Amino acid sequence: MSLLLAAAGAAGADPVPAPESPLEAGYHQMYNLEFDAARKTFAVWKTEHPDDPLGPASMAAAYLFAEFDRLHVLQSEFFMHDENFRGAHRALAPAPGTRALFYGEIDAAEKIAARRLAANPRDTTALFATILAMGLRSDYEGLVEKRNLTSLSLMKQSRQLSERLLSIDPSYYDAYLAGGVENYLLSQKPLPLRFLLRLGGAQTDKEEGVRRVRITAEKGHYLRPFARLLMAVAALRDNDYVTAKNILRDLTREYPHNHLYSEELSRLR
Repeated sequence: MSLLLAAAGAAGADPVPAPESPLEAGYHQMYNLEFDAARKTFAVWKTEHPDDPLGPASMAAAYLFAEFDRLHVLQSEFFMHDENFRGAHRALAPAPGTRALFYGEIDAAEKIAARRLAANPRDTTALFATILAMGLRSDYEGLVEKRNLTSLSLMKQSRQLSERLLSIDPSYYDAYLAGGVENYLLSQKPLPLRFLLRLGGAQTDKEEGVRRVRITAEKGHYLRPFARLLMAVAALRDNDYVTAKNILRDLTREYPHNHLYSEELSRLR
């Protein structure tokens, strides 16, 4: 993979702004692997803002990232090259209880968002909550359940909706990540498969993926830390260890309880 070599250093160096709202604080807790605290924070937000679809969508994100951590999904899918580690990951099964909780929140987010969009099709919060819900579903289906075709379909839908949102508000920087992930990840597939994916309407342009992920990594809001992690992964796969080390060092400083960042940084050292 090749990603963000020109701008990765600058994007990785900018600190994450201090949380400005309880919802933002919940995301900080989630990225710091403080999942119980994040869920409590998101639960309060949901109670106080019952018409905000980002409440249940964010709760779903907390369930998904906790499952990622339990299953070591990010290590096995993006960082590790040890086949023994990969085999151990495959031996772990998704938690049935978590799946029900996760999809309950996804359904709630999509219903609230649909109601708001019926009243105002240009509701950017509702559009982004739907994009986020689709992206989370795609990640769960692909990275946890290993249902790749379902994941690809959701990924494409999320990107298409992100283009609609960005046509309304190009400064909604978190929305760039959907298209960035689709283009970048699918660009790494073998050429015959990329051809078939494009026939099905998927986007596989690596440079476009680079551009969109960079925007979220530099200017994003809730998804900025995750976009920066993807930048570190891409730098590693490009053998750009200096850039990867810089990004992971900054993430480790900002999220000291996230062992993924510190472990991968230690491996580089």
